[in-house]
Amino acid sequence: MARKPDPTRKPVLIQQSLEFLVDKPLSSLTFRSLARALDVSTFTLVYHFGSRAELVRELIRANARGSSPEQARLLPADTLDAYIASISLSWQWTQLPENLYRQRLELEATLLDAVEHDEGGITRIYFEQWVSLGTEALVALGVDRHHAEVESRLLMNMFQGIQLDLVLNENVAASTAVFDAAVRQHRQRIDALIGEVAR
Repeated sequence: MARKPDPTRKPVLIQQSLEFLVDKPLSSLTFRSLARALDVSTFTLVYHFGSRAELVRELIRANARGSSPEQARLLPADTLDAYIASISLSWQWTQLPENLYRQRLELEATLLDAVEHDEGGITRIYFEQWVSLGTEALVALGVDRHHAEVESRLLMNMFQGIQLDLVLNENVAASTAVFDAAVRQHRQRIDALIGEVAR
């Protein structure tokens, strides 16, 4: 008789896999290397994840906990101040030392999605969800939909560029100065767009 699957095993494997990747590139991840490091069989990994691509998706989902679009929907954004505060809160989470390797994994997964042309890649999905979330928040503040989407996409590109700077240079002060300047400019543009609608 086959042994029943242990429902608690997969989350443990995901957490152990994230710990394994702290100092390794995502591109080096194989079932064999991971199985050896975790002291499990490759069959165990295939059983729980099916494929390397699914393993990577699961790792990026788990890696994003605390900063995913789903959780960001819970943040208040009913005023411009609250909207800007939610962006700043995301940056505060990003710059925590324990999250730097998470950002590296996310950036690496983003590049893999682009190289593999994976339309269903989790980072591509998250990017579009973040853009949609920002667009809806700006529309709710009074920005017309076209400008709201452009500003939301620009904000995402800016945020990811500054994350890359932070991961590459590990200079929190310099990256934060750039972030603060970019958010001030973003706020000025949003103020102007809201003002245009009010006229």
